[in-house]
Order: sequence, then C-alpha cells, then structure tokens
Amino acid sequence: MKVAASSLRKGSVVDIDGKLYVVLKAENIHPGKGTPVTQLDMRRISDGVKISERYRTTEQVERAFVDERDHTFLYQDGEGFHFMNPENYDQLVASPDVIGDAAAYLQEGMTVSLSTHEGVPIAITLPQRVTFEVVETEPVVKGQTASSSYKPAVLSNGMRTMIPPYITAGTKIVVLTEDGSYVERAKD
Repeated sequence: MKVAASSLRKGSVVDIDGKLYVVLKAENIHPGKGTPVTQLDMRRISDGVKISERYRTTEQVERAFVDERDHTFLYQDGEGFHFMNPENYDQLVASPDVIGDAAAYLQEGMTVSLSTHEGVPIAITLPQRVTFEVVETEPVVKGQTASSSYKPAVLSNGMRTMIPPYITAGTKIVVLTEDGSYVERAKD
C-alpha cells in the first residue's frame, strides 16, 4: 500500500526495492524556499544496515504491513528459534539474526511478541522481566553491609549480573530483559 512520505512515523515498516526497513526517525522539513521534504532515518531489517533517505512530502512510499502477535517459545536448534502461535498452533522459525541479544533471555514456554511480515519473523519483543536461578556467586563476607555493595553472579542462562550480598547460589531472582540488571528475589 502506497502512502505519502510525510505520513510515516517512528516504528513504521516500509518496503524499498523489495527490502524491508523500519523507520527510526522521521522529520518533515519546510525550508523557506523550495519544496518541503521528509527526512527518514531507517534500518534495514534483514541485516541491520542504517540508511538516510529524503523524499518530497508528496512522494509515495510503499508501506509494509507487519503482523504483531503473541507466540510461545518452544526450543532452539540448528535451524533457528522455534515459536508457536497459541491460537492456531502454527509454528514459525526465527533466524538468530532476528533474535539477536534476546536469545539469552528466552525460556521454554515463554510468551513473546513476534512481529512477522508475510509469515516471516522480523522482530521480537520480550517480557520486561524474567526469572533465572543464580548458579554461581561469591560467598557472603561477614560484616559487609547491604547498603550499596553488589557482588557478581552467574545466572542459569549463562549471563553475568550484579546481585545484593545476601543472595546465595540456588536462589531465583528477577532480572530486567532490557539490560540484565537485578530487580528482586523471585516470589515462588
């Protein structure tokens, strides 16, 4: 579907020469003299290359329709990451490029939001918080106050994070998927 370049906003997905791009920044520029233009900063979904394009505001751009639905993570193998649509039980395979850093947080049975274009996964949104078990950490040092001293720990997904000194190995904790930081002890 063709739309005017001036109507595109951040997050819109466009199709340029058969390749999908996500709009990172859209700015309409109205110079004192000449025709107004729309400056688009975009990232190619297939390989992450960033480009900048300028269109006259009246120019038409092909807008791609993206389907965003909740999917359940099943497993990972040599083929990629397998997800299932809980409504119709259709399975999708996402490539490691699409998953990126989110791979460390994926757990079997986890519900994620998967964006697809023509049945092909192009982006993933994780839940804000996930629970992991602390598998390795330093022992508590007697006399150490809990004020602002954190100690390093290795989680069950292999990630490293900083935790309060009173948490020991085997304790389940909640971390933010945004940056892997400690939030709280998990309530079982």
